[in-house]
Amino acid sequence: MPFTWYVTFEVRKRGLLRKKERSPRSTRAFETETEAKAFARARLEEGLVVFAGTLNPHLPRKLIHSQGIADWLADARDQCGRVP
Repeated sequence: MPFTWYVTFEVRKRGLLRKKERSPRSTRAFETETEAKAFARARLEEGLVVFAGTLNPHLPRKLIHSQGIADWLADARDQCGRVP
């Protein structure tokens, strides 16, 4: 099964390499939305900034901004009536 979802999250660095502040990120790809949501939930619980979405050429395209991640994760609970 091809990867159709991705989750991007901030990577916290230890120490200072430069005085300029950066927001390094890492991205992981997933085959299912359920897997992506589980990973995003774990990163969010760590206090990291999280984005998610679908990879090309998957349609319809979806982009979940950091402000909408909590709602996206809550959708799984509402649809199933339980936590995935």
